[in-house]
Amino acid sequence: MKSEFALAFNEILERSGLARETVIEAIQAAMVSAYRRSVSISSAQAVEARIDLNTGEPHVYVEKEVVESVENPMTEVALEEARKIDPEVQLGDVILVDATPKDFGRVAAQTAKQVILQRLREAERDAQYDEFVEREGDMVHGTVHSISPQAVTIGLGRAEAILPRNQQIPGERFRVRDRVRVYVLEVRKSTRGPIIVVSRSHPHMLRRLLEMEVPEIAQGLVEIKAIAREAGKRAKVAVAALREGVDPVGACVGLRGVRIQSIVRDLNDEKIDVIEWNPDPETFIAKALSPARVSGVYLDEDPERGKTAIVVVPEDQLSLAIGRAGVNARLAARLTGWRIDIKSLPEAATESLQALEQDPLLTGMAKELGPMLEQVETILGKKAEGRPVTPEEYQILSRFVDRVQRTLVAGRNEERRARREKLEALRETIPPTAYETPLEEVGISTRVLTLLKEAGYENAGQVMEDLGIDEDKILAIQGFGPKALQELKDKLAAYTFPVVEEPVEVEAEVEAEVAEEAAAEAPVAAAEAEAVAEAEAVAEGEAEPAVAAAEAPQAEAIEGEAEAAPVAQVEDLEKVFESVAAQLHVEVDDEELLDKEEIEPEEELEPKKKKGKKRKKVMRRVEYDPDLGETIVKRRRKRGEGDLWEDDFEF
Repeated sequence: MKSEFALAFNEILERSGLARETVIEAIQAAMVSAYRRSVSISSAQAVEARIDLNTGEPHVYVEKEVVESVENPMTEVALEEARKIDPEVQLGDVILVDATPKDFGRVAAQTAKQVILQRLREAERDAQYDEFVEREGDMVHGTVHSISPQAVTIGLGRAEAILPRNQQIPGERFRVRDRVRVYVLEVRKSTRGPIIVVSRSHPHMLRRLLEMEVPEIAQGLVEIKAIAREAGKRAKVAVAALREGVDPVGACVGLRGVRIQSIVRDLNDEKIDVIEWNPDPETFIAKALSPARVSGVYLDEDPERGKTAIVVVPEDQLSLAIGRAGVNARLAARLTGWRIDIKSLPEAATESLQALEQDPLLTGMAKELGPMLEQVETILGKKAEGRPVTPEEYQILSRFVDRVQRTLVAGRNEERRARREKLEALRETIPPTAYETPLEEVGISTRVLTLLKEAGYENAGQVMEDLGIDEDKILAIQGFGPKALQELKDKLAAYTFPVVEEPVEVEAEVEAEVAEEAAAEAPVAAAEAEAVAEAEAVAEGEAEPAVAAAEAPQAEAIEGEAEAAPVAQVEDLEKVFESVAAQLHVEVDDEELLDKEEIEPEEELEPKKKKGKKRKKVMRRVEYDPDLGETIVKRRRKRGEGDLWEDDFEF
């Protein structure tokens, strides 16, 4: 019959699913803790717990000292008992003795079970977090467990998720045990396990549903360009084909709408418009307003006000283009990224007539339109009186609006281009440091400074730009009058902005100096190379290499005398050094010219013995000193037997 401990151990293994070794280590640690609490043993005394893997029996071993006579059984053991464990043990040694209590199996089992269950819960929480944190932004299936006014709890198998009220589709109702699909919005850790927040109103949920229902999207044949969604009301999806011959809208809708209807049912009958994406903004905006028909789209891209599209629709399509509570127009604006201003055709024609009279960009256009202008006025009069208007007359209005609006758009674009050119020219006249100079340093009054700060001006460069282009923009600031404007101009004109030297000019000057130094060092380096080559030739006793370092006419003369005496070679070499020294403006001693590489004159120049003068070992080096700006000759002479080489300088 198995013990209670063995039964508990097997139960833990089955429930946890952890490795046997991991569970055993945890149980051993729990047994040690339980034994220390039960017998109140000292913390300085070592305790080990072991489990028989075959029987599952626990054993506790306590460190005790071997003595002849036991006085404290908790810390001491008799020599006879100790030698039963280890025959070689001696008095004073420390040995591990089995001290397992009789009822320790039950106590250890309960303690170990609590510890393991705690560790098991922690491991399960970590596993749940690791599992679902990787599924953020993905779709999961779940079952409704409980419903409250604040949130719906959804079971996801090993974990539970929260569906907050603001992430639910408006008007959707749940019942316990309903199967739902949700979008994993966020996963975060907590002391009670991972908190998983899911959503059914997020636009990416519609993206995931389309990827699951439309194989062409999963295969990469169709791409979802943009999604705009108001959960429970309407959604718009812009799709584009990545391969020729593929109909992106038809692939998403499916045969007789099977694919899109499946998604609509899953989203509580939310209406979904699938439109084809187009790189042309006018065409894309017209399609985004579907199912309404559009007469014309006119883009106005202002750098300050942003991108605005004026959309003209037939009168009977105005309510359809706007949608219930404006949902269709809002979704189209989100989908395209343009601010959309929808107007009916008669309204647009009326505004175009007023623009012909007031807008300076349309000066002279009324004469060009001629008879069309009279027809438009007649049609608008009939419309105001409530008389019927024929389709042909609507076409006339459409052509008139199109001509006026496109002329306005072209004129505004030309004005912006001229403004950009003027601004670029103005920026060239403004010191670069003006954009780094705070307005506080200019010296303007506190009142004017406060008004400019509230208007968004931070530095002097911004103010100087607007003063140069349009003073009325600054005068339009609330509380800013002509007196404050004149003060601002005077202060800016009197202020001296710091001048920063151009780094390019400094680099050019440095490069010029380097070039001059290189040019000055060039002849010195060449002469130095020639002198070294000649000296090496003499040191090696070679005639032809020494001649090769001289000029061409001298080389030809010396080649003809290749078999001449060594004295002649030395005389030619002296001439070479004399010419080099003359170029460098250096006075050179004739006798020292031969001592380039520690040459022994009595051995190399035997014909010169008649002079009876023994030369010293001398080393001579010609160099250019850039600090002094002069050429110097360095001589290295060994002063005595034990002396080191010393440098003498000659200028």
